[in-house]
Amino acid sequence: MTKVHAVLPLAEGVEEMEAVIVADVLRRAGAEVRLLALDEGVPVKASRGVGLHPDGVLTGEEEAELLVLPGGGEGAKRLAADERVLGMIRRFAEGDRWVAAICAAPIALAAAGVLEGRTATSHPSVKAEVAKACGKYTENPVEVDGRLVTSRGPGTAFDFALDLCGLLFGAAKAAEVRKPMMFPIDG
Repeated sequence: MTKVHAVLPLAEGVEEMEAVIVADVLRRAGAEVRLLALDEGVPVKASRGVGLHPDGVLTGEEEAELLVLPGGGEGAKRLAADERVLGMIRRFAEGDRWVAAICAAPIALAAAGVLEGRTATSHPSVKAEVAKACGKYTENPVEVDGRLVTSRGPGTAFDFALDLCGLLFGAAKAAEVRKPMMFPIDG
């Protein structure tokens, strides 16, 4: 199987659960996930004060099959204001690669102009901004529209990560990753 590469930008104020759960689940599936800070210096201070240690600093030129934007209100605002991130979102979307955003991070997708005519979801705190930018807004835990994947918040982070796992590696691999994490069988 070909190695899947993913880039996960970390901005100060990132929701730590979303960043760590997504990176962990994708790594369990065999993806190479690079956590890249927007700014120099470690650790990146997350929304609840947890220090996250990135693998490096984002250049905006990274190549991967998947770009994942974790939320957190302040972190998402920083992602949406960063030209490197916006450029990567556009490049990935135009290049038919996977682009995923959770919680407040779909505001970066709106800022990049990639939501037009698309179906998306987000955290309720940014619903108005995301709904205005997309074709159809839902309140589904995870929304998949082609190679664009959005989700609602920390409580949907496992669903989001496992859905990404299934989309990238197939349902059997997602089930394999899910089983030892002790999720309820029917959940």
